[in-house]
Amino acid sequence: MSVDPRLLDLLVCPLCKSALRLRRDEQQRPSELVCAADRLAFPVRDGIPVMLANEARTLDAEEEA
Repeated sequence: MSVDPRLLDLLVCPLCKSALRLRRDEQQRPSELVCAADRLAFPVRDGIPVMLANEARTLDAEEEA
């Protein structure tokens, strides 16, 4: 399932309101929306972004690049 590109243009980080970058998995499916400013990755489940702070994972140093 994919995420509607129009939705991606509207979504921002719920914590700092920064732009988000879509990250895809090995099969090129949307997997996370990444906030570089907060170093958080919000999951995408069944094509739906889960924009809850308690669902986000913290990015480690290798993933930031």
